[in-house]
Amino acid sequence: MSWFDNRFVNRVMHKTLWAIVLPLCALWGLAQALQNPARNVNRPANLITTQAGAELPVLWDGQPMRPLALGEVERRFARRFPGTIARLTDGQRVMVVRTVQQPTRMLHPAADCYKGIGYQIHDEQLVTVGQHRLQRCFVAERAGQHLRVCEHITDAAGQNFTDTSAWYWASITGTSIGPWQAITTAESL
Repeated sequence: MSWFDNRFVNRVMHKTLWAIVLPLCALWGLAQALQNPARNVNRPANLITTQAGAELPVLWDGQPMRPLALGEVERRFARRFPGTIARLTDGQRVMVVRTVQQPTRMLHPAADCYKGIGYQIHDEQLVTVGQHRLQRCFVAERAGQHLRVCEHITDAAGQNFTDTSAWYWASITGTSIGPWQAITTAESL
């Protein structure tokens, strides 16, 4: 297979993963939470816990979140992901919540995913938001569409990571304890 063929296959795979798989897990997680509401009785008011153990925010920065529908292809892909994936929206932005129970190389930086589906990435920076939450943010641009994308990973003790590589090594060495939750938000500029 030539260099061009490998590059084409990689781009198609990244586009499929980002555009199809992520929304599927959100719908599945919400459906699980709604089927068994007794599991959520002792949870904080701003979280829903799914049967798979993922905690999904009901509110984000004061805005109510609702799930987005997932397709069949996304559900199939999520079966291989070593955790849960959910997709939510507040009407202005889309949030992808990935929860993992163990260290994995399948938890990729959002910038890599956006590049893989054809976006140009620029203006990458660390930004403090809300309750002193540090996030890695960037602008993703494709075909005249501009998105502000921010992400961070939080461990069970509340330790925050803005870099997946730093998170991975902290999780492997035991200085960060799971489950871990990677939250990525994207909104139009």
